[in-house]
Amino acid sequence: MRDESLSQKVLQNIASLFKDTGKVVLVHGGGPFIEEALGSAGIKSSFVQGQRVTSPEAMEQVEMALKGKVNGKIVGYLNHLGVPAVGLSGKDGALVTAVKKVLSSNPEDDLGRVGNVAQVNTELLQLLLVNDYLPVITCIAADINGEDYNINGDNFAGAIAGALKVDAYICLTDVDGLYTDRNDPSTRLEKLRVSDIQLMIKNGTIDGGMIPKAQSCMEALKKGANKAMIMNGTKPELIIDLFKGKNPGTIIE
Repeated sequence: MRDESLSQKVLQNIASLFKDTGKVVLVHGGGPFIEEALGSAGIKSSFVQGQRVTSPEAMEQVEMALKGKVNGKIVGYLNHLGVPAVGLSGKDGALVTAVKKVLSSNPEDDLGRVGNVAQVNTELLQLLLVNDYLPVITCIAADINGEDYNINGDNFAGAIAGALKVDAYICLTDVDGLYTDRNDPSTRLEKLRVSDIQLMIKNGTIDGGMIPKAQSCMEALKKGANKAMIMNGTKPELIIDLFKGKNPGTIIE
């Protein structure tokens, strides 16, 4: 997402996929753009257990970055490519209901406006899909009291994929999939069972930023997705290869 040319190539391949299948939902985050917005607003970030604390003031900047900048740019480019894209957040049509993320009972561990997905209502998405639109959703949602929350983009996407019972949930990252040894490309795993994921997280084979991606695949499959895949978004041509029967990443079933 930092590379304009690469972002456009990814969207071009998603546009091709949409034109071939007619049924695509795109979910995105935008960490670098959040950092930029907070810096411009003079808001310093603090972290608890590696997670950013989001104050109400920071939440305003998060929403402006994700919904106003990133989402609007993606939607505009897809429409330029001839794809009828519609920009959304979890707040639109009460698509996603959030719940505050609680790390512990210690007040010092309070993350502020950081949430988890409590519920997904697919009615609006189904309406858009049946009328041949491509929904583009960013990972912001409100709770039952109307308070806004920023939600991890991977977890947000996995919950939506599961609720829609999609044929395929594709999680794009910057590596070719999951490995038994991430320093050795030859150890890429072509297929995994859901039961393997927890074991790999526990023994440290899956760590860092790959954990929420793997967990999102588990969530999607648990809630009804047919299959999940982690693959390299910096090689956008692989998106089309996947739907030609090839396996360019790690499939989880």
